[in-house]
Amino acid sequence: MKRRSRIAATTGLLAVLAAPAFAQGYPNKVVKLQVPFAPGGTTDIIARVISEPLGKNPGQSVIVENKAGGGGVIGATETVRAAPDGYLLGVATVSTTAANPAINAKIPYNPVTDFTPIINIAATPNIIAVHPSFPAKDYKSFVAELKRNPGKYSYSSSGTGGIGHLQMELYKNLSGTFVTHIPYRGAGPALNDTVAGQSR
Repeated sequence: MKRRSRIAATTGLLAVLAAPAFAQGYPNKVVKLQVPFAPGGTTDIIARVISEPLGKNPGQSVIVENKAGGGGVIGATETVRAAPDGYLLGVATVSTTAANPAINAKIPYNPVTDFTPIINIAATPNIIAVHPSFPAKDYKSFVAELKRNPGKYSYSSSGTGGIGHLQMELYKNLSGTFVTHIPYRGAGPALNDTVAGQSR
């Protein structure tokens, strides 16, 4: 996968493959495209956008399956443990292949040796977004509000150890602010609660 000079969450397809996966007649059943986060987030949306065209060439349906939890670790682990026959493809993210493995030595897979990367399918920017009721209306007043009220606000992420979590912790360190981390099982549920004013 290409390295990017700007901060971006990169999404790619991974597979645990063996030579028989490409034997004559493959695929002869539905292929699962596993997303390691809950429905509704960026990774899930990307997977759903590509699933139909992905199945057109081989003439076999590709269905999206969500396996959320652990900042993407649960889904990535299931991809590793799948039979190496090409019928389960995993969607990889910075969270599953870099962030979590970097901070958790007990992750049950090696992102370098346990997967076969297929293609880089997307790069998405990461931003800080607040509910419209947040008192600050520009960046300068946003930082000032956080500094005036350490611990008053919270932020949501797609899970502990994921790239959103680590980026926000870095931001807190660099900006001298403190907001409480609220981990979710994916960006979709995190965004829903932010829009509803539950996480602020």
